[in-house]
Amino acid sequence: MVAMTNAVEKVTGALRERVPPLTSIPLPRAVDQRWLGATWPVRELAPAPPGLKPVLGDEGPPVIGHALDFMRFGIEFGLKRYETYGPVSWMGAFGRRIVALSGPEATQIALVNKDKAFSQEGWKFFIEQFFDRGLMLLDFGEHHLHRRIMQAAFTRQRLTGYVDQMGPALREGVAAWAGKPNPRIYWSLKQLTLDVATRVFMGMRSGDDSAAINRAFVNSVRAGTAIVRLPVPGGRWAAGLHGRKVLERYFSANLPAKRRSDGDDLFTALCHATTEDGDRFTDSDVVNHMIFLMMAAHDTSTITSAAAVYHLAKNPEWQERARQESVALGDDVPDIEALETLTTLDLVIKEALRLVAPVPSLTRKTVKDTEVLGHFIPEGTLVGVSPTVNHFSPEHWTDPMRFDPDRFGEARREDKSHRYAWMPFGGGAHKCIGLHFGTFEVKALLHEMLRAYRWSVPADYTTRWDNVSLPVPADGLPIRLSAR
Repeated sequence: MVAMTNAVEKVTGALRERVPPLTSIPLPRAVDQRWLGATWPVRELAPAPPGLKPVLGDEGPPVIGHALDFMRFGIEFGLKRYETYGPVSWMGAFGRRIVALSGPEATQIALVNKDKAFSQEGWKFFIEQFFDRGLMLLDFGEHHLHRRIMQAAFTRQRLTGYVDQMGPALREGVAAWAGKPNPRIYWSLKQLTLDVATRVFMGMRSGDDSAAINRAFVNSVRAGTAIVRLPVPGGRWAAGLHGRKVLERYFSANLPAKRRSDGDDLFTALCHATTEDGDRFTDSDVVNHMIFLMMAAHDTSTITSAAAVYHLAKNPEWQERARQESVALGDDVPDIEALETLTTLDLVIKEALRLVAPVPSLTRKTVKDTEVLGHFIPEGTLVGVSPTVNHFSPEHWTDPMRFDPDRFGEARREDKSHRYAWMPFGGGAHKCIGLHFGTFEVKALLHEMLRAYRWSVPADYTTRWDNVSLPVPADGLPIRLSAR
């Protein structure tokens, strides 16, 4: 039975890399418009107490709710809901009623969380079985303690060392693409960022099992938004559960050696970390944190790199502008100070993060009755905070659908229009702990690509982003790659 399940997972995994999900299959625009424009009876989430307004919304289609709508339409769906209901609304999805908070003002209330009404419990509904007790799933005092311990792994001194380690790995990996003039670049980027995470976070080189580990991460991430949340062979939920087991075995097998070592990688640091009271992480704690951090370290970097590569292909003038700065650095592998001089890539990466937020929704759960912008949200409500809607708000961005990195330049700084107009790394106490690491990794990767290649896509090509979980190019992003 186990062998058959593994065989099914292997086949379905291979298909997922080559065949887009049903939600990404192209349909006539008229069909998409009718689908997106469907309306449903408007209802109150719950009766509001005096002085507050009820949250309005709708269940969407029977059983599945609006889950498939977001997966297919992404930002189009989010903007439509925002225009229809405003910054606070609810919708049916995954058998639950979920409140959507959109726009900078509403998201700020949830993420700053002054009255501690919004907990990370919301993530548990989606990903607890796959990323149990990862940093993002911890709350309040426990989260603060774990984050403070981990912060030591992301100091300037540590980041300098990480950049020194990742540079040669990125140059070697990018050079290996020379014989592949028409790659599906997303999958090449994903393997490379996993290699970097393995070296920097684990002090190891990727081995023969890297493909299986990569697939385990992919399956674990995608499982959280499975419609059928049962371990049906061949389904995403079953694939995620299997992926979690693969990752647990992988990190558990390497943990004893890390307990004995005195290396400077993150895995070793977690093995030796202690609380202020002298308590140490259990083996289970270390495995849980490593699974989550390794996923976060390479998935978000892959998405951002892919988005930047795509937009640089569509906008060759920006590609050449960035290339001139990279070539001017010379042939040495850049250190952290050299990377900081690549100001054009700073603008490009920020704009890529705006257009394709790596984490398109941040999930919370209310632990007590609360209100947002005068709307009553009862205790126990799942809440989704949407960076994507904020990133396309015409009140805060000029021509928001257009690729325009100069909007982040000092002359404009449109990201300063509101503290939460641009929030690809989240905000508040749970703001991404690895945001600087990720930015340096993406910048170093793009730098190596710019030095080695030119790339393009057909003029009429537009990638479709698969929003089943984290946004990825549905077709793997095929590009034309040529030596510079």
